[in-house]
Amino acid sequence: MQKSPVAALPESITLPGKLSPLMAAEIWFDDACILDVDYFVKTLSSIKGKGVRPDLVGSIIAHYASKWLPDMAAEGTIASFEDSPESITTSWMKKRFFIETLVGILPQEKDSIPCNLLLRLLRVANMVNVDGSCLIELEKRISWQLDQASLKELMIPCFSHTSTTLLDVELVHRLVKKFLSSDEIPRTGAALMKVAKLVDCYLAEAAVDSQLMLPEFVTLAAVLPSHARSTDDALYRAIDTYLKAHPGVSKQDRKRVCSLIDSRKLSSEASLHAAQNERLPVRAVIQVLLSEQSKVTKHVEWSGSLSGARSPGILGLEVPARCLSKREMNVQQMEIKRLKEDVLRLQSQCMAMERQMEKMLEKKKLGYFSWKRLVFRANKVERDQGELVVGDSKPRLVRGRTSTKCRKSVS
Repeated sequence: MQKSPVAALPESITLPGKLSPLMAAEIWFDDACILDVDYFVKTLSSIKGKGVRPDLVGSIIAHYASKWLPDMAAEGTIASFEDSPESITTSWMKKRFFIETLVGILPQEKDSIPCNLLLRLLRVANMVNVDGSCLIELEKRISWQLDQASLKELMIPCFSHTSTTLLDVELVHRLVKKFLSSDEIPRTGAALMKVAKLVDCYLAEAAVDSQLMLPEFVTLAAVLPSHARSTDDALYRAIDTYLKAHPGVSKQDRKRVCSLIDSRKLSSEASLHAAQNERLPVRAVIQVLLSEQSKVTKHVEWSGSLSGARSPGILGLEVPARCLSKREMNVQQMEIKRLKEDVLRLQSQCMAMERQMEKMLEKKKLGYFSWKRLVFRANKVERDQGELVVGDSKPRLVRGRTSTKCRKSVS
């Protein structure tokens, strides 16, 4: 009779810090007999009854899933389900039962299961079309710790037959909304900024899909509040990638998607790139230039106030501020001069682009009238040289006729 792994568990695992979760998983759950899911659930229930920490229980589930579930194992590892040849339908049914069973025994604590493991479970669950309640539970658990997710695991393909996009953008939108609306999540500033950076990077990867519609892109980009992004450089990169991959976007839609960018949050490098970007509408370029000019003006004012500032001292006496050295003043003046030159160069480029666009619009408007003028001149030349005689199937030109005034003068 085979001895159960639960009976062989040492008492040391109940003490925190004695055994790492990975070591515990390797010791007690590498036996092939654990392949039976029902036996694994009974074994795990006995382990929970011994008071094992939730993070250790989560590591055991993670190790078990990566060992026996296809598409969950690490690179270079072969899952055991692949050893036995079986039909696709049987394999999918086995995966579905496996996922639903694992989700049912997950610990209730939020941080007991890594977020990336939950994302891999969700990817397989969407692929095999598990029960709706199971998907809701997985999405809820992922939204609790979305700030710990990686971009690689978040890029879940779209398995719906009705969708034409490569990535499941609607799924990411649901996860972000649940992250923002859940009251159980301590949404600190750092966690919110991590999620915003993750979403911007995801948008940059999804933007290359030619089938991604603009409303889906805008909805996901606008779901985050404005204070979630400390800088809009990543968002600008995603929008520029989308406009590059979708050259047929109308002018109105370009204005709509570029309105998501706060030009005041762009760095100097991003502003310089945006000022020279022909894919952006003129209004967006002008806003970037005005923001850069405002930054330079504030920098100059701040420098001037710093050089002439006086800080109040003890007993109400004014203590003169430290005077800047000649070297520091030279460096500061050179920096201000460089910023002014950058702004002037960007302004000149923007004005040149506006003049070019105005000339193109004038040519389009005057094209019809210039063609009418050309036809009118051609008809006038024909009337001077002769008359059009209509009577045959085609009009013919009769030459050599003299006018009445010429005949009178000859006579």
